[in-house]
Amino acid sequence: MIRADDRYATRRDGITTRHSFSYGDHYDPDNVAFGPLRAVNEERLEPGAGYDSHRHSDVEIVTWVLDGALAHEDSTGTRGVVRPGEVQHVSARAGVEHTERNASATEPLRFLQMMLAPSDGELADPDPGPPAYRQWDLQGARGYLLDVLRLRDGVTLHAALLDAGDVVALPEDGRLHLQVTRGRVVVEGRTLDVGDVLRATGDGPVRVTADTSSEILAWHFAAEQPPGNDQGAS
Repeated sequence: MIRADDRYATRRDGITTRHSFSYGDHYDPDNVAFGPLRAVNEERLEPGAGYDSHRHSDVEIVTWVLDGALAHEDSTGTRGVVRPGEVQHVSARAGVEHTERNASATEPLRFLQMMLAPSDGELADPDPGPPAYRQWDLQGARGYLLDVLRLRDGVTLHAALLDAGDVVALPEDGRLHLQVTRGRVVVEGRTLDVGDVLRATGDGPVRVTADTSSEILAWHFAAEQPPGNDQGAS
């Protein structure tokens, strides 16, 4: 388990980032990956703050806005705004440049940006093709586990919006990376508050009970996924 305040923090130019993995100048050799997951960055941007144009390649980028509005523009010609209840997925492939800014001049922005390695087949492809972009509204009732994104076979992002007392069961096999994005939940007797992370490996259901009105995000990596640099349940 990783508590919210134990995540490494970087601060600059109106941006505060909490890192769940090694990223940028922060390096922990025991925490560089969990299956294909390479980064889960909680970004807090002050009004008008943001990231100037920068490049990514050979990575899948999934963005989930918690509060505020994120303005996005990239080298594919795509531009727009991502708001709570929407999901953005960018497949960088051979390379993409993008800018990300707080779209508001008065309100703060908070979002998660998650990065995953492509499949071995995609990495081995000498011509991975141009980057691809998609964005969609997340529709679903409260109290249920939703399939937000199936990145490829065995790699799925789940989410749940829960009222106090609601219970959901996460997939039983493989690896799970669970982050509480709102509220407070209880997982197998352990209380997780907003920003806390639980990683689990092995068989058996992982039951999540909402202690308050809550939201969770959970990456599930099926058992056949390569182990990466995970350290088992934590």
